Amino acid sequence: MSLATDERAALSDTLEKLGPDRPTLCEGWTTRDLLAHLLVRERQPWAAPGILVPALHPLTQKGMAGYADSPWESMIGELREGAPPWSPYRIGKVDEMANGAEFFVHHEDARRGEPGWEPRASDPARDEQLWMLATRMGRLLLRRVPVGVVFRRPEGAAYVVKTGPGLVTLVGDPGEIVLHLFGRDASRVEVEGTVTDVEAYEGVGRGL
Repeated sequence: MSLATDERAALSDTLEKLGPDRPTLCEGWTTRDLLAHLLVRERQPWAAPGILVPALHPLTQKGMAGYADSPWESMIGELREGAPPWSPYRIGKVDEMANGAEFFVHHEDARRGEPGWEPRASDPARDEQLWMLATRMGRLLLRRVPVGVVFRRPEGAAYVVKTGPGLVTLVGDPGEIVLHLFGRDASRVEVEGTVTDVEAYEGVGRGL
């Protein structure tokens, strides 16, 4: 099982059901915008750098705008079939490393864009991959946090992310912790610690 492969298929199914005009957790984006972002990222390398580099953001916006009138079904078909042969995302290891978090987080962005959402049912294989993802990327995604951080799953498994003055413990299922790390407030994570440490933790940004 590959998180990237499975989440690509699951996200495609969800977007197909939702349609192109539903809200998402990405502020100002509809489901069409979200899907256009994913397609530009994989299929337009000349435009994709603007996703991370503010000065190049107009290139990404232009690439996304190109999908404004594209048939919804064809856009989903492009996502389902994966990156084109010349894209680095076509390489299995690159796909696995770069797309697992991308597709999982954006899948939940689509699922949780409106009130009334619930987490998906637990999947042991998916949860283990998400736990590995959280422990591997946690220090980077929480690099601005001035206190020590521990992850703890409800069943008790724990991981020390970073040490420092003070300590907070993030308690939640692996997928919820991943969403929290990427700055999504629509996640079910409890932040435990003293009032001072929790305030210090919550006073800075999370994510890339």
